[in-house]
Amino acid sequence: MDINTAKSKVSEVGFLDINIDPSLDLFQAIQDLKSKKNAIVLAHYYQEPDIQDVADYIGDSLGLSQKAQSTEADMIVFAGVHFMAETAKILNPSKKVVLPDLKAGCSLADSANPELFKRFKEKYPDHIVITYINCTAAIKALSDIICTSTNAKAIIDSLPKDQKIIFAPDKNLGAWLNKQTGRNMVLWNGACMVHEIFSLEKITKLKHRHPNAKLVAHPECEQAVLDHADYIGSTTGLLKYTMTDSAQEYIVATETGILHQMQKSSPHKTFIPAPPNNACACNDCPHMKLNTLEKLYLAMEYETPEIHMDEELRLKALKPIERMLEISREAGLVPKD
Repeated sequence: MDINTAKSKVSEVGFLDINIDPSLDLFQAIQDLKSKKNAIVLAHYYQEPDIQDVADYIGDSLGLSQKAQSTEADMIVFAGVHFMAETAKILNPSKKVVLPDLKAGCSLADSANPELFKRFKEKYPDHIVITYINCTAAIKALSDIICTSTNAKAIIDSLPKDQKIIFAPDKNLGAWLNKQTGRNMVLWNGACMVHEIFSLEKITKLKHRHPNAKLVAHPECEQAVLDHADYIGSTTGLLKYTMTDSAQEYIVATETGILHQMQKSSPHKTFIPAPPNNACACNDCPHMKLNTLEKLYLAMEYETPEIHMDEELRLKALKPIERMLEISREAGLVPKD
């Protein structure tokens, strides 16, 4: 199959739905394609273990943004969700950016409609807009500064105390940041389906069965869960904490993909996924898990599905991302040039 035929097939379902020779060693084939096409695979911590193991870089939104900005690869293969691949394209307009499955979206990003958000913003003309990176390019274009859970507090603290702020789209992260910074930011009413589903009742019962376990939680969780956490932080922050803390057991209130890196980094420790309020055994992001090793290989081989973006929109979305990276460098959160 040639690349043009592959692109036409993608338009039907959002990914390449073709059979792969079952005898093919996908790990080796992907490594070969990296060299052949000067490609880099960037993966979020929430991807399945096989994808994490084949990636050139694994990280959270801040680290992935920084890596996407600095890469010298000709093709960026983004194993994550759509807004992440969009961010990579915003930062690298001349590079080819592919996503294994175009339908790998984000419930949080979907919670902010651009037209509704524009009208919401107009109600607060004296406010600047700090927007969590988990949003579409259209929302980024309406923002003044982008942030991640790693750098959000530093970005807010860099602004004058009397500066009025709109924070979007995650109300849980925004409420936690209000408590951390002493601000009273106006919050957009959005949330992540993964982090809102944790059951405090089930976590409490789990704590009784594991009395020595510490609860670590992402700030996208609801306040009731955060109130009981021993540590709250970004995905990278949670990983680093479990590596350096003395406890031997952890209940982890974020997407289960991070447990793979936690276990690899601390093989002598026990990591337990925080239970959701449904019948599932663990808490997976259905969007993140749409990507598979097979789809990743096909995306590299046929260079599709590719992310395209209107240049005017890209330039508008670029400004608040560059401001984020600038403040992050000043705060020592990412390396300086």
